[in-house]
Amino acid sequence: MKAVFFEEHGGPEVLKHGGFKDPVPSPDEVLIGVKACALNHLDIWVRQGLPGVRIPLPHIPGSDVCGVVLDFGPGVKRFKKGERVVVSPGQAPLGPEALEGRDSFSPDFQILGLQTDGGYAEKVAVHERFVIPVSSKLSDEEWASLPLAGLTAYHMLVSRANVRAGETVLVHAAGSGIGSLAIQIAKFLGATVLTTVGDPGKAARAKKLGADEVILYKTLDFAEEAKRLTGGRGVDVVFEHIGPETWPGNLKCLARGGRMVTCGATSGPKAEVEIRFLYSKQLSLIGSYMGSMAELYRVIELVERGVVSPVVDRVFPLEEAADAHRRMEARQNFGKIVLKP
Repeated sequence: MKAVFFEEHGGPEVLKHGGFKDPVPSPDEVLIGVKACALNHLDIWVRQGLPGVRIPLPHIPGSDVCGVVLDFGPGVKRFKKGERVVVSPGQAPLGPEALEGRDSFSPDFQILGLQTDGGYAEKVAVHERFVIPVSSKLSDEEWASLPLAGLTAYHMLVSRANVRAGETVLVHAAGSGIGSLAIQIAKFLGATVLTTVGDPGKAARAKKLGADEVILYKTLDFAEEAKRLTGGRGVDVVFEHIGPETWPGNLKCLARGGRMVTCGATSGPKAEVEIRFLYSKQLSLIGSYMGSMAELYRVIELVERGVVSPVVDRVFPLEEAADAHRRMEARQNFGKIVLKP
């Protein structure tokens, strides 16, 4: 099969397009013909190399897959060939955490395209538990844009931050895949949503997704603007995935008793916290990592009901994966960037 892979860590130039050994499904696996695979910032970190994480080389990245069932092992009974499916990017064995619906708390939790070969390929083999049938409600590109970002946003807002109707949520980077979905989920929960964009051209699109107020963070201090827009009170929840670039402002614009929930660090891994500010305002800092299969099924249900719709920025041929990575790193996208084999 054809695939995009890297044999060493580095910049986009290390991505190679060429022949790769076809995956062979084990007795309990499904062989999927990849129709579309969406990018995530995780793909960039995997390509660059993650401290303390062993990534087998050569390696195929890609966590978000939509495709069709090509074949399956003899132990697989619930799928038929040609069936349209998506893959859960988060994968935990059937242990206590998974049985409790806390998959990502498992010490053996893995992500497709991180510890295992992913979807930048014509085919991928996945355990049948992590394969989910989907309808014709969305295109292949749209379905591929949903799993990782949709699951992460849902887990952050619902399970970790416990956003309630009437609260105010600040979502960073409306143009990111996760930001565009977080706006929609927060609105579904009944929150007032403020969001940030760097490009004035993205403001109208953020409003269309449901944002009540849009802050141009390159020309305005987002923390001061968030406080102004809330009459000086501040926001109840900050949806954070940027890193040290935004942490000081996040804490500054939280209301007393507010929560900051974070899942990423695109601007760097370390941030400083003013401890006295933290305890005097009784703030909560909440870490969040992916989510559970049960939550992913709920996100797919929201799509089927028309509540949430993934935003596709641009589609690249698989062989142009390096250019797709450059577009994401330059923050040129609004919504998800997708590869098509």
